[in-house]
Amino acid sequence: METPNSDRRARLAAARLYLLATRAFSRLPLPEAVAAACRAGAGIVQVREKGVPDGEVLEAVRAVAPAVRAAGALLLVNDRVEVALEAGADGAHVGPQDMPVAEARRLLGPDLLLGATTHDLAQARRAMADGADYVGIGPVFPTDTKGVPVRAIGPEAAGRVAAAIGIPAFAIGGITPGNAGRVRAAGCDRLAVCAAILASDDPGGEAARLLE
Repeated sequence: METPNSDRRARLAAARLYLLATRAFSRLPLPEAVAAACRAGAGIVQVREKGVPDGEVLEAVRAVAPAVRAAGALLLVNDRVEVALEAGADGAHVGPQDMPVAEARRLLGPDLLLGATTHDLAQARRAMADGADYVGIGPVFPTDTKGVPVRAIGPEAAGRVAAAIGIPAFAIGGITPGNAGRVRAAGCDRLAVCAAILASDDPGGEAARLLE
């Protein structure tokens, strides 16, 4: 079910916690974990399933969609723009090795949301110029959720991007309830997390602690 363009962007602006939903990291069945996180206040859920067929991604999106919609959160799809369109999601997210931001924007049209992964201010500004509605900035801390080592940029770098760019910036990478305060203190008050929520027996509680 689509919502008006302005409503999507208003909810994006209000979101402070962004969940990257990946089945491999979820201790509970993914729809159950997503539902708990959304009830606790996660404002965005991105289904991120790398290396599987589009049909499996579509199935995962449809499995979590009822809980996301019931909570009034936004539902996005990583990389698979065509799947996002077929599933009736609120938009898509692309990384540096995925579809170019400008091409994703062309396919999504003006109403759906588009996010982009960035590692510094120059990349964030370029993504915004190419049509991104928000950026993920990181990795802030060391993380292995993608299986490939990437140099951590530190919370201060994320804070600089958040202060300088004119669209929402979500700090991502190794963020936990134990270090989230460092990110906020550095000037970035939006967080994107995966394992910190999904690997827990209490994903709702972890989401609430991150928001605190």
